[in-house]
Order: sequence, then C-alpha cells, then structure tokens
Amino acid sequence: MVSAVFHSPPAALPAEPGATPARHAAGGVAPAEVRTQAAAEPPAAKRPPRDWAAVSRNFWMAVLPPLCGLGLLIGTWSLVSAATGKSIPTPLETWAQALEIFSNPFYRNGPNDQGVGWNVLMSLERVAVGFGLAALVGIPAGFVIGRFNFLSRMFNPLISLLRPVSPLAWLPIGLLVFKGANPAAIWTIFICSIWPMVINTAVGVQRVPQDYMNVARVLNLSEWKIATKILFPAVLPYMLTGVRLAVGTAWLVIVAAEMLTGGVGIGFWVWDEWNNLNVKNIIIAIFVIGIVGLALEFALIKLATAFTFEEVKA
Repeated sequence: MVSAVFHSPPAALPAEPGATPARHAAGGVAPAEVRTQAAAEPPAAKRPPRDWAAVSRNFWMAVLPPLCGLGLLIGTWSLVSAATGKSIPTPLETWAQALEIFSNPFYRNGPNDQGVGWNVLMSLERVAVGFGLAALVGIPAGFVIGRFNFLSRMFNPLISLLRPVSPLAWLPIGLLVFKGANPAAIWTIFICSIWPMVINTAVGVQRVPQDYMNVARVLNLSEWKIATKILFPAVLPYMLTGVRLAVGTAWLVIVAAEMLTGGVGIGFWVWDEWNNLNVKNIIIAIFVIGIVGLALEFALIKLATAFTFEEVKA
C-alpha cells in the first residue's frame, strides 16, 4: 500500500497573492486544508434580477388611488363652489385660511375666543373622561352579562330598548341632573359609548368554546381565575372591537353635544363660526374633526393588532 505524505510549503517561499495552491507532485491532490476550505464554501448563488416593472406597479397602485380620490374631492368641491356663486369657498381660499389658523392654533383672547388647538384638546378631554367611565362600567358588565344566562336574559331587553336612542336625547337628562354643560357632555359620551363595549364583550364571552369551561369545572377553578385565565384572553379581540366602535361614536357625539352646550370645544367652534358666517373655518373644522377621528381609529387598530393574532383591518 502506498501512502501519500503531505508536506507544508517551505517557509522561505511564501505563496503569492491570488496564486492557486500547488498540487502534490505524486498524486496531483490539493492539500487537506485547501480541500476542506473548498468544501465548506458553497458556490455563490446568483441574485435574481429585480423586477423593476413589478416595483413600479406596486408603487403606483399604492399612490395613485389616494391621489385620484383627493383629486375627485377637490374637483367636486371646486364645481360646487362655482355653482353656488362662491358662497362655498374654493379649495385655494380655504387652504389660505387654514395656513393662517394653524400658524397660531393655541392663542387665547378670552374664554370664548381660543385657537383651534385648545378646542380640539378640550373635546378630546371630554371624550377621554366619558369613554374611560364607560369602559370601567361597560367591560365588566359585558363579562357578567355574557357569563350568566339569567343576567343575559334580564338585561338584553333593556339594552335593546336603550341602545337605539339618539345620544343627543340623553343630553337634556344630563343637564337636568348635573346642572352644568361640561358634565352633561361627558354624560352623553358615557351613555353612547357604553353599549358597544357591553354588547361586544358579552358576545365574546358567550362564544368562548364550552370545552374551556368544562376544563375549568374539572379543575375546580374559581370565578376570578376563570375570568382572568380563560375568558379574558379569548374575549380580548371582541372587547377591542367594542372599544374601537365606542371611541368612534364618542367622537361623533361630542361635536353635536358641544354645539348645544357651548363652551370650549371643536363642536362649539363650528357653531360659533356659523354664527359669524365664516364658512371657511367651518370647512376647516370638518377636516380637523375627520383627521382627529382617523388618528384615533388608526391608533386603536394598531392597539388591537398588537393584542390579537391576526391583522385588524378598518
């Protein structure tokens, strides 16, 4: 048997950069170190060429439809302005007025003359207080109503009776009870926000698989552990849907409530500008209300997506 012996290259003869290692004279075999390195390095895969046509198509599909919608809005607005003899201001006139308003949105010239920023913040404060109180009452009530069949049969007729009532119909009750415009507006937010949270939470509890409850009964879990370990994780998507609906309803109602109660708020600002026949500011307020509502909706969608296993769509 013939054995091949591998020798290291002489120290006095360093390999030139980029030179190929010498093959063994006897068998023409590369040294073991070189063969191991060659086997460890896979051949570089060629990158597929980027499909620039698909990239361009995706870009225009993301940008073009919103631009077309915006163009349609501006075009219709311009036609309505021309048809009404400019009693409705043109988009350019409204834009110039908006630049002037938002150059100083937090000015104060008295209790009834404040910038649009203060009005939006005051409306958001009322919505936060009324919505927070509704969440503190509505979510636990939804859990209890959905958990116990007797309470569900007891409260379902009451909810079905009171839920369709217009939120503004509750405003005089709030003025009578609380003797003030601000608490009456908060009461109106509370009463219109509570129903979506109660209903969605109760439906979520009732749709929990019965197998989960059977396991809890076998393990002899307490009602608190059933609520926190079984019901809450399963009901969370339904509960967040009720929260989204409640916030949207609250933001809609606060504008109408502030028109009637007065004070500082975006609804009062709209009504005050109507009394001054300042149509430009009314249109600006409409866009402000829409943008704030869109921001609230987007924030709650992100919150719901963070706590659920699937993407939440508007």
